Amino acid sequence: MGAGHDHGHAHSHAPPTGTAAAAYRGRLRIALGITLTIMVVEIVGGLVADSLALIADAAHMATDGVGLGMALLAIHFANRPPSTNRTFGLARAEILAALANCLLLLGVGGYVLYEAVERFMTPADTRGGLMVVFGLIGLVANSISLTLLMRGQKESLNVRGAFLEVAADALGSVAVLISASVILTTGWQAADPIASLVIGVMIVPRTLKLLRETLDVLLEAAPKDVDMAEVRAHILALDGVEDVHDLHAWTITSGMPVLSAHVVVTSEVLSAVGHEKLLHELQGCLGDHFDVEHCTFQLEPGGHAEHEARLCH
Repeated sequence: MGAGHDHGHAHSHAPPTGTAAAAYRGRLRIALGITLTIMVVEIVGGLVADSLALIADAAHMATDGVGLGMALLAIHFANRPPSTNRTFGLARAEILAALANCLLLLGVGGYVLYEAVERFMTPADTRGGLMVVFGLIGLVANSISLTLLMRGQKESLNVRGAFLEVAADALGSVAVLISASVILTTGWQAADPIASLVIGVMIVPRTLKLLRETLDVLLEAAPKDVDMAEVRAHILALDGVEDVHDLHAWTITSGMPVLSAHVVVTSEVLSAVGHEKLLHELQGCLGDHFDVEHCTFQLEPGGHAEHEARLCH
């Protein structure tokens, strides 16, 4: 006997409809506007001050603009209604956007490191005073964007990708200010490419962490906050449950974990009353203890697994 139920609970961290990132669409738009404005300002400042650090930060701003644009586009597609062919809709679009953001960040990091080495071999006369002005503008703007995205990055990989883009920019602005101060006080021009190296190095570790989490979703690993051994133990502890197999949990997109299981039950449970009671207990267990809202359970008598197709195991 099979039964598929989608059990929902209200949680404060998720929007009432759509994906987890949908609630932050407006903030992403503001962050995109700020990013594109500062990118133009830093390009002008880098050319006027002959500062590689400012040009590097502007280049990173450009990829941030692309990343934020992709995040917004992904939210648009991810929140379109499902169809008969795409039963979960296009929710995975947000995860693909996060993956694209990772690749952009790694590409920018490599480019900045390469240009910094080139600047060591061909030093330039960088104007520290102008670097300070443009660095401060960038830092203030990035700080505003970080504040807008702070909460959303805890709930959505897509928003976290955008947040990391902006965070790397903020750190880049700090590096620009430090290098400008060194140039102004000591005249040591090497501070500019060193700041560029720092910007490049700062981009990589957090990007690799986001990349690992994104690949986990795409490879359908169990959600990181769901202990599958504990889930199995909770299910087995319910009255009338004899065994559980084909237990799977994965994530469609951020804020949308999914679980399915075949639950072997006693003959008493297979009656109409017992069946409904156990389903309610199973859904309550997963929804309350593990925050998995989308659950599908197949209740079956002992020995049924032997007759299932091998692909079901």
